[in-house]
Amino acid sequence: MIVTALAFVATLGVLIVVHEYGHYRVAVACGVKVQRFSVGFGRVLFSRVRGADRTEFVVCALPLGGYVKMLDEREEPVAAHERHRAFNRQSLPRRAAIVSAGPLANLVLAVLLYAAAHWIGIEEPKAVLGTPPAGSAVEAAGLRAGDWVRAVSRDGLAWDEVDSMTDLRWQVTQAAMQGRSIDLEVSQRDGHGVRTLHLDLSRYSTRDVDSGLVGQLGFGAPFSEARIGEVRAGSPGAAAGLRAGDRVLLVDGQPVADATALVRRVRAAVEDGKGVGMRWRVERGGRELDLDIVPRVVQVDGQAIGRIDTVVGSMPETTVVRRGFLDGLQQGASRTWEVSSLTLRMMGNMLIGEASLKNLSGPLTIADYAGQSVQRGPAVYLGFLALVSVSLGVLNLLPLPMLDGGHLMYYIFEAVTGRPVSDLWLARLQRGGIAVLLMMMSLALFNDVARLLGLH
Repeated sequence: MIVTALAFVATLGVLIVVHEYGHYRVAVACGVKVQRFSVGFGRVLFSRVRGADRTEFVVCALPLGGYVKMLDEREEPVAAHERHRAFNRQSLPRRAAIVSAGPLANLVLAVLLYAAAHWIGIEEPKAVLGTPPAGSAVEAAGLRAGDWVRAVSRDGLAWDEVDSMTDLRWQVTQAAMQGRSIDLEVSQRDGHGVRTLHLDLSRYSTRDVDSGLVGQLGFGAPFSEARIGEVRAGSPGAAAGLRAGDRVLLVDGQPVADATALVRRVRAAVEDGKGVGMRWRVERGGRELDLDIVPRVVQVDGQAIGRIDTVVGSMPETTVVRRGFLDGLQQGASRTWEVSSLTLRMMGNMLIGEASLKNLSGPLTIADYAGQSVQRGPAVYLGFLALVSVSLGVLNLLPLPMLDGGHLMYYIFEAVTGRPVSDLWLARLQRGGIAVLLMMMSLALFNDVARLLGLH
């Protein structure tokens, strides 16, 4: 809990400081006087005055945003000798540059964070597949447990190397968003038996693209041997004589491909609300043993499933994905562009009802993921930080009043008509913008709570 809280504060702190510094730096470069640079809202916890303009730098109690307060005649009287330094007196291009600098700073930060994660190197599971669900697109393509996906092609001519399971899932998601089927270059785990398979994504639409898409397609957990881990005392596994390190060979005379297949057999061993006995053949110390196991039955989402309260599966094989300096920067820029495009498309699809509103996340989900990523190492945390930075940058560029994109929308109107938006319409748009933002925040918080309670 402490790690999660600290990671959450650090994540928001870095992103807010960079965003507001973008506004501040460009404002100063344009000759605008900055009165306050604030990280957070509410009661001031820390304050320091610096620079010739006596700018006040503050940290406040509520770390869910920030702002840069500039000299502006619309907010307070300005002395005659300083009017040329007021924000409202600046030319339209300068005002637009100051407003857009915050979101752009977040996007630049994302490029550098993604690049840094690639420079450090990220340890990720290899793109070796576990047993795909029956009837899934992955099974229909001919993929089986232990298949190693080496490369992906969208036209059958140009091939992109697959670095890891994470990379594979990302490329599949990108293809599904574009409604394009893909070809996969696949081999056995040892690299032999290379073949080409076709993954049909034609029946999937943008409505289906959400955080669970790759699972629906059949890309589940990476390949893991059907080996027993921890055996809890008093569990059905312990009662049957299972021991840590046992490798499961057969269940009721049928070969077991991997841990995923074994878990599915256990879950399905239920009949009339009772556990169905199974005979397992396991390898232990070079010998083969037969064990009889009866799972206990639990209710999950209204469905009766079997459990043996024993850890099944070994650690998947991993690979370190690392890039050189220039390649890392290129990958950082490419990933930032791809994530930005995907974010915009998802927001557009949610707006027109072609994507689930469950994809909208709030501070609780961010905090949870921040804590998890910190524990997985600096490279993973940097990648997570980059993702949130992209989301913040794109969100702030949306044409909604109260956001930077809303102000840019006003400036476009001013450039086209030659006059600024009237005070009456500004007030109306501000009220509408506040209502939309409150709805988005409420929905994001609801989704957060639903995820924590297992309702999504």
